[in-house]
Amino acid sequence: MSWNLDSDRPIFVQIIEHMEFDIVSGTLPPGAKVPSVRELATEAAVNPNTMQRALSEMERKGLMHTERTSGRYITEDENLIASLRQNIASACVDGFISQAKKIGLDREEVLKLIKENY
Repeated sequence: MSWNLDSDRPIFVQIIEHMEFDIVSGTLPPGAKVPSVRELATEAAVNPNTMQRALSEMERKGLMHTERTSGRYITEDENLIASLRQNIASACVDGFISQAKKIGLDREEVLKLIKENY
């Protein structure tokens, strides 16, 4: 996993977003074992406490679960993953539309751009 974390926003939030994207893209498939907190923290170059906070939040959201003796695993709930995928896509589209409006593009110009670039 490539981690591009910046100091503009809380690191644990960026870790969550990164891992959510990996889940919906299939990089972390349903049921996959998640590396240990220390492994992930080393890979992302963050404090293990920060990584633990992010993973705990992902568990709270239901995106992963812990099995006492064998570690953390990605959820196998396809509906939850599909819902997350939809939320991420909607946020991207909303951001794009907001920026397009700021530069004066109307609905037809936005749709034309999407068709041309997709």
